[in-house]
Amino acid sequence: MNPKPQPKFSGGGNIALKIPRFRFAETVAFYRDTVRLPYLGQRDTSHVFQFGTMRLWLDEVPHYSQTDVWLELSTDDLEGAVAHLTAAQTPVRDELEPLGDFRGHWISDPAGVVYLLSQNEEVQSV
Repeated sequence: MNPKPQPKFSGGGNIALKIPRFRFAETVAFYRDTVRLPYLGQRDTSHVFQFGTMRLWLDEVPHYSQTDVWLELSTDDLEGAVAHLTAAQTPVRDELEPLGDFRGHWISDPAGVVYLLSQNEEVQSV
């Protein structure tokens, strides 16, 4: 009997900057007006820009005092990846932010960087 293959991981297509309210408007203006990244639209309180091959999400977070960078990690086997990461003491952090109908999980690395763990074919649209 062959053991189940280990899940494969790769960088995802999204970067999120969680920005304090007092810095949000000027940060949106920087990406929109100063460096003029292609603007993809707004979703709730987030503004989305094309950032090379990735999407850059600027998320307003009223209770933050400094900006956090959140990244995306894709896998070919979401359930297998969660089992693998849990066995390696990587915390699943789904309490951080609701994902709604999106199939994925929040995790964090040992340094505390937050990642959206998603199935390869899942696409987060604006």
